[in-house]
Amino acid sequence: MAAALTLAVAAVAVALAYQAAARDRDYREFLARGDAAVRNEQTFAAIEAYSGAIALRPESMLPHLRRGEAYQRRGELEEAARDFRTGAALDPAATRPLEALGDVLYEMKRFDRAAETYARSLRVDDRSAGVSYKLALARYRSGDIEAALTALASTMRLDDRLPDAAYLLGLCLRDKRRPAEALAAFEKAIALAPGHIPAREELADLYGSRGRHAKAIEQLQAIAALDRDHVERVVAVGMAQARAGREEVAVLTLGSALDRTPGQPLLYSALGQVWLDRAQADEDRVYLSKALEALGQVASSPDATSEILTLYARALILDEQFDAAEHALQLATTRYPLEPDSLVLYATVAEKRGHLDGARQALIDYAGLVADHPDAKQHATRIAGLSITLNDPQTAVAWLERALRMTPDDLRLVALLADAQLRMGDRVTAQATIAHGLKRDPSDKALLGLGRRAR
Repeated sequence: MAAALTLAVAAVAVALAYQAAARDRDYREFLARGDAAVRNEQTFAAIEAYSGAIALRPESMLPHLRRGEAYQRRGELEEAARDFRTGAALDPAATRPLEALGDVLYEMKRFDRAAETYARSLRVDDRSAGVSYKLALARYRSGDIEAALTALASTMRLDDRLPDAAYLLGLCLRDKRRPAEALAAFEKAIALAPGHIPAREELADLYGSRGRHAKAIEQLQAIAALDRDHVERVVAVGMAQARAGREEVAVLTLGSALDRTPGQPLLYSALGQVWLDRAQADEDRVYLSKALEALGQVASSPDATSEILTLYARALILDEQFDAAEHALQLATTRYPLEPDSLVLYATVAEKRGHLDGARQALIDYAGLVADHPDAKQHATRIAGLSITLNDPQTAVAWLERALRMTPDDLRLVALLADAQLRMGDRVTAQATIAHGLKRDPSDKALLGLGRRAR
């Protein structure tokens, strides 16, 4: 009996060992199958394989981590975050699930939570410069620049040769209005990584804003050399040269680019802009004709943008071709993305040509599109004036009241409002408006005259 019992126990042990070995083999096979599927971009098959591994070993962190990464590749971020949280809970000493969770939260634009997660990872291992940089970036994106600078200081202590960290430092210092220090940070970024285009773009902007045009052009030229596939880079160089007063060089830059890539609308538009600015500055019809020729090349295309058509219309107005300018601006106001200035320019030309309804509607559309413009009061007053001319005092009253809300002490507007109210036949309200204005200035002649009319 003892021998039989011993044999039975041994048999059970062997069976259990065999099952454990088989489970371990199947687990490793599921992981290998999932890894192979990921390499072949078969993320759905990878998720199924990793799910099989989780079913065999639900307490293991690794399959949760890898399934989360597969979900992340598919753009299923909530599922990925769930797996990374589980993996982090299963192995609190592992930093990879926490970093991956932070990455997903950042991708979901949950910047505060991403920063908290990166901070947790750094509490486990504070030697990772990469995670420290990600913490700084998440803090910056959440709007906490001071916290971003603190995190960047830690990043730089761990590794002061990270170009992206230097670039982010420049952004923080730029936003803190410390341009000299920002310049130094961006310069360090491109010293570490000469092909860092965003850092060069920021440098170009800072140099330009500080009047260092040669330096700005140098950066734009470097960007154009690094990014030859985008003609916008050459346009930026040409326009910067023109702003620096080097119009002839700008024309050469843009003309050479046209020779290399004929028919590019952006290049024709930029050339037209340079010639038009020169024509306006020098009152020179030769430059104006060149502007009209360059802009006419692209404005006639069905694909001409609202910006190009507006620019072409400016040249036509300068040439006193008002009919053609109005037509170009009508087209400009129907193309998207809409150039807001096309509406104001159209209103001006339409009013000059007696098309008052169209002029007023364009200004109303502009006011709805650009609510906080510094000239909002002027546009509202202009709409009111057109409405009076169109014998529509009710609309005039509405826009004058809107203008007065912006500048309640403007007695000229008070007088215009009272006049519109009288035109509506609303004498009582007009008298109240006049009385309100006369309290501020009892000697205002316009209001006194309106008061006599109101009586």
